[in-house]
Amino acid sequence: MNTRLTQKITDATMHGTVPPNGLSSGMGGAGVPLPSHGGQVRAVMRHFAGAPEPFVDLSTGVSPFAYPLAWPDPGVLHRLPEEGEEHALQQVAARAYGVASPDMVVSGAGSQSLIALLPRLLPVQKACVLGPTYSGHRLAWEHNGVPCESVEHVWQVRHAAQQAGTVCVICNPNNPDGRLLDGQALAALAEQCAQAGSWLVVDEAFGDFGHQSVASLLPHPALVVLRSFGKTYGLPGVRLGFLLASPELAQRARALLGAWPVGAVALAAGRQALADTQWLEQAAHMARVAHDRLTGLFGKAGFACRGHATLFTLVDVAAACTLWEHFCRQGLVTRLFVEQPHWLRIGLPANEAAWSRLEHALLAWKAGHHNT
Repeated sequence: MNTRLTQKITDATMHGTVPPNGLSSGMGGAGVPLPSHGGQVRAVMRHFAGAPEPFVDLSTGVSPFAYPLAWPDPGVLHRLPEEGEEHALQQVAARAYGVASPDMVVSGAGSQSLIALLPRLLPVQKACVLGPTYSGHRLAWEHNGVPCESVEHVWQVRHAAQQAGTVCVICNPNNPDGRLLDGQALAALAEQCAQAGSWLVVDEAFGDFGHQSVASLLPHPALVVLRSFGKTYGLPGVRLGFLLASPELAQRARALLGAWPVGAVALAAGRQALADTQWLEQAAHMARVAHDRLTGLFGKAGFACRGHATLFTLVDVAAACTLWEHFCRQGLVTRLFVEQPHWLRIGLPANEAAWSRLEHALLAWKAGHHNT
């Protein structure tokens, strides 16, 4: 790719904003639009003619080990979901996530839809997000007219929690660097929020593989927990996620979502997969093995791991933009970040062909002495 296009990508990475289509603005012409989140693979790869196919999406942090879903009878698509079907999903989700009652479970069309719901659900005047982290949280509050401060230290969150009418948002494990806060520290922060009249939202989207959840603290007057389904079970297209909160707050959330917030396929998928604890244990083991393999490949190529969770690793490299381009030319789509232009996040390959392509791409990069 030519120098001019490289500069356009770099400029968008440093200064881009996020328009409604989810792609970075300010590109124009032949520039490559950077997605504001993982995915959008074909939109990116339109700008890399001749790259080998099938394209390999390593940008999302979705598990490559998809749950073997038994699809529901097509007849369920010819009727509206029954109330009992959603309640059955809430029951199995309550058991899976360790909350005492299904009344504390709210199901929605992916955790992103529930993030977008939070500004309507919580009566706050300002937000404080522990970053750098998933930009969807900040955008949700700002798009609803709530000032949002991004901070980088836990003590700053504790300070914000002392101010009534504030919501504190923490991703745990964090995306994209895998930062993990101790459950006791989060429990103490939730208590602090309760005493001050503020709120704590803990996003556990990457928390299903051996992570200490704070969901067991519920019901709690100041705590909301978010869980993702698609990442863990390798089924992001199902669009299913959960908000866990006190029964009173959960009831308000369901009222805001309205009737039938989850479709028939998602209802069936959630009931099956969340009840299959044996599969979850096996998937967690496979993901850990694959993660070790991934970090090993990057280590051999001379890259130090900046951070990680089971489903991804993050490298810090001055030439991250150029490395991203190099991967794209090999048909591999990874994740660049607007506010951290030296960071590149890589998810787990799904099969040996993808592993082989990634390994060859890293060997070619190393041979060119680019890893700086």
